[in-house]
Amino acid sequence: MRAMVLKQTGGPLVAEERPDPVPGPGEVVIRVGACGVCRTDLHVVDGELPQTLLPVIPGHEIVGRVAAMGAGVSHLAMGERVGVGWLGRACGCCPYCEEGAENLCDAPVFTGCTRDGGFASHTVADARFVYPLGEEGEDIALAPLLCAGLIGWRTLKMAGEGRRIGLYGFGAAAHIIAQVARWQGREIYAFTRPGDMRAQDFARTLGAVYAGGSDAPAPEPLDAALIFAPAGELVPQALKAVRKGGRVVCGGIHMSDIPAFPYRWLWEERKILSVANLTRADAREFLAMAPQAGVTTHVTPYPLSEANRALDDLRGGRLEGAAVLVP
Repeated sequence: MRAMVLKQTGGPLVAEERPDPVPGPGEVVIRVGACGVCRTDLHVVDGELPQTLLPVIPGHEIVGRVAAMGAGVSHLAMGERVGVGWLGRACGCCPYCEEGAENLCDAPVFTGCTRDGGFASHTVADARFVYPLGEEGEDIALAPLLCAGLIGWRTLKMAGEGRRIGLYGFGAAAHIIAQVARWQGREIYAFTRPGDMRAQDFARTLGAVYAGGSDAPAPEPLDAALIFAPAGELVPQALKAVRKGGRVVCGGIHMSDIPAFPYRWLWEERKILSVANLTRADAREFLAMAPQAGVTTHVTPYPLSEANRALDDLRGGRLEGAAVLVP
């Protein structure tokens, strides 16, 4: 199989030919049709996630077809189109798993971080954490749903039922969840890098009632602010933007340090929340809902061999929507 492998943090991915994978009990081999490039992949490559096991093949927004099945797999079929996301396995027996919070599992496995992911022609996955996708839609359009969409959905749920929702960082996750929020009847306020008129125009095309720089005050008090950019300095900005009792939800796995801020910005029962990973229930819920909401992903395809360029474009803010690798 062909793969792009990370051998040292801070270095480029290296193209390698590897033996075709063989599934173990309870596993499936997936022939990858498309794999989205997520900001978490940047955190893996840049060495910002200490749990990363090197060498590793990144990528956790995988769409492909079942090419081989290990013993004990009966709920999937050969050739079936499936998806794989960030949570590659949970132990099922720790206190968190037992209470239905497998996203907080004490012994998790993460696709493209602690096990090989989808920046390859084939990958192996735990069949219990593989999602049937059906035949509607193209592989490259579905790939961003497997993380940007799923994390965006969990983040939006944690925002509560508020009507005015601010999105800080208008990339892959925000452009998907903006469509879901609009379908739900909410108002979207988009906050981008200061001066990024292209991203602001993009947000307006997706129904944002306001789009401006993240350094500007919100035009109306927000019920909730969702932060998808990995910039800790946005937390105080978002706190100032939400109403009394409002929520600031941090949707990323990694963020720079949050600077000190006056207690009065938090007072009046404002809340700061974080999202950690996701559950299989989140995935089933969102993947069933996305077609109903009419979600359309905006993607830029790259050949697998140009994974480093895709990562650089994501790092540099040169993408509108999501990057997707095609083997």
